[in-house]
Amino acid sequence: MIGSGGSAGKPSRNSRGPSCRNATSWSVPNLHDWRGIDAIRFDRANPYWRKMEELTGALLEAGKGLFYVGLTDFHPGGDACAAFRDPQQFNIDLIESPQDVKHLMRVVNDCYAEVFATSRKRLEAAGQACCTWAGPVSRLTWYVPSNDFSCMISREMFDTFFLPGIAEECRALEASIYHLDGPGALRHLDSLLAIPELSAIQWVYGAGHGRASDWLPVYRKCQAAGKGVQIFADLDELETLMEALRPEGVWLGVHGAEDRGTADAVLRRAARWTK
Repeated sequence: MIGSGGSAGKPSRNSRGPSCRNATSWSVPNLHDWRGIDAIRFDRANPYWRKMEELTGALLEAGKGLFYVGLTDFHPGGDACAAFRDPQQFNIDLIESPQDVKHLMRVVNDCYAEVFATSRKRLEAAGQACCTWAGPVSRLTWYVPSNDFSCMISREMFDTFFLPGIAEECRALEASIYHLDGPGALRHLDSLLAIPELSAIQWVYGAGHGRASDWLPVYRKCQAAGKGVQIFADLDELETLMEALRPEGVWLGVHGAEDRGTADAVLRRAARWTK
């Protein structure tokens, strides 16, 4: 899969994530006065959006019959709000200006809905399936809801300010994989699993926090809640994962299959697991 834009802090191969090459973009806070909230809108003349459109068009043309072009990494919700305000300031806002935060969330999510629909329609018009940096390719309209900012706040604050917006995102999609990023965000897992429309969890534990097979309780909890899991694991972890988990709903990415023979062996083992 070749994406039409960079990602913001998503896992690279070295952090046990997708093996596609990622780049990180950085934002500069620009909402210094709450009175500016209502000026936020989807501006098609914005130079960044125009460049994204140009890049997407170039990839669609170059990729005809060769590769899929993915939806870029939008990062709406709490991450967009934190970018507008600055993450440190946004933490203070949650305490001092809760109504302004909710107003900002509403404006951002409405704007995102328009951006997503526009982007998805362009790929559909080009005969493209739906895919993102996360990897799966589908005829369904699906995406990767996330809130990396959530590692900084309590479950109570997450449920109050951000969970409703995430559930809204999921309801607007035919399928979804939530990007749960880092041990600090794991406290929100139960809240996320309670979203009926959420399809799966992508648990990214981060560098220095073990390997995929060290987090079997997390994957089992997701499966017990009826959710799928997306797992990126090393070759020598396959047996452990397959013995511990049900194959239904598991999206498994394997690192270490460096030659055709090894890759074929992995596929044969996966085929026996799914029978």
